[in-house]
Amino acid sequence: MSASGLLPSARAEATRAALVRSGLDLFGAKGFEATSTREIAAGAGANIAAIAYHFGGKDGLRAACADFIAATIGDVFARAQDASPDADSLSPDEARDHLARIGEALIDGIVVRPEAGPIVRFVLREMFEPSAAFERLYRAIRPIHGRACAIWGRATGAEPESEASRLAVFSLIGQIIYFRIARPAVLRRMEWADIGPAEAAAIKRRVVANLDAAIALARKTAP
Repeated sequence: MSASGLLPSARAEATRAALVRSGLDLFGAKGFEATSTREIAAGAGANIAAIAYHFGGKDGLRAACADFIAATIGDVFARAQDASPDADSLSPDEARDHLARIGEALIDGIVVRPEAGPIVRFVLREMFEPSAAFERLYRAIRPIHGRACAIWGRATGAEPESEASRLAVFSLIGQIIYFRIARPAVLRRMEWADIGPAEAAAIKRRVVANLDAAIALARKTAP
């Protein structure tokens, strides 16, 4: 047992997790090139050599940050899907309810959680300036988006992989992300002090209403 009260393996894992959190925060806030390994180590309360030990260097840490985000996104969708059957077995109304749960889970995971801020900043930087980390993110996002498109297809009768369906799913996700990236403007315009349970419930009602309107329109135009 170490002086910190943790077994060596547990202490190593705690250091690794702290470095990932620090990397997420600094890469998202300052960018990869502008962030030094010394800053990352200081933010994690770790020795600078720990970055090379755990990740092989700054590039490896950025890849680990992307993998952490991919796992987090996967967890959010997994909780929303709740081990549901394949999309093909869902009725249109069941599919609609499923999409609503996904939207509500994303609001809880992206908009409400304070720790989601660094994750969103990191992802936005990768979207504007794609690196190898973007490819890791995309490999995680692609099947999740495809699954949502399949559910959208069941809810609306549209072809799941049509251009319209893919755009519809992106737009539904995008409106939720907006409440995170424009949080200061939302808080001021809505005269909210924070986004707590009551505010999150109001956002969910609005997003689900938008979902229902989009589904109703798509059902009218589906072949």
